[in-house]
Amino acid sequence: MKNSDAVASAFLNQSIEYLVNHYQPKIESCVAQLSDEQIWWRPNSSSNSIGNLILHVCGNARQWIVSGLGDERDHRVRDLEFSQTEIIPREELVKLLDDTLTDVRTVLENLPTESLLQSRKIQGRDVLVLEAVFHVTEHFSMHTGQIILLTKR
Repeated sequence: MKNSDAVASAFLNQSIEYLVNHYQPKIESCVAQLSDEQIWWRPNSSSNSIGNLILHVCGNARQWIVSGLGDERDHRVRDLEFSQTEIIPREELVKLLDDTLTDVRTVLENLPTESLLQSRKIQGRDVLVLEAVFHVTEHFSMHTGQIILLTKR
């Protein structure tokens, strides 16, 4: 294995590690502590609930990784992730998160390392595959922190 392949493989594996073994358990731990009503509580009308944030990170990961890199059809309607106010039960949110990250993991595990510097069109922009993976990982991190903060509140 060339050094560049080793670096690319390490990047993809570390991204999976963060998404599946760090962020997912933290989000699931948060929602396990809360009632469905608490999961959908908003601090104010211009803020998002934990439920909205889960819909959002799943929508983002599906669009950028599963669709953008895995060539699945993109069904995302981003505005609906934030406008959802009707309670979706905790079990459904956890299943959505698990299904999404299972699909993300499958795409990343099967992604050829040489594709990291290839360009893909995602959200109407040309982005490198590496950028898409990095974006989803950091995006998940940011919103996981918000979910943790809302849970503590």
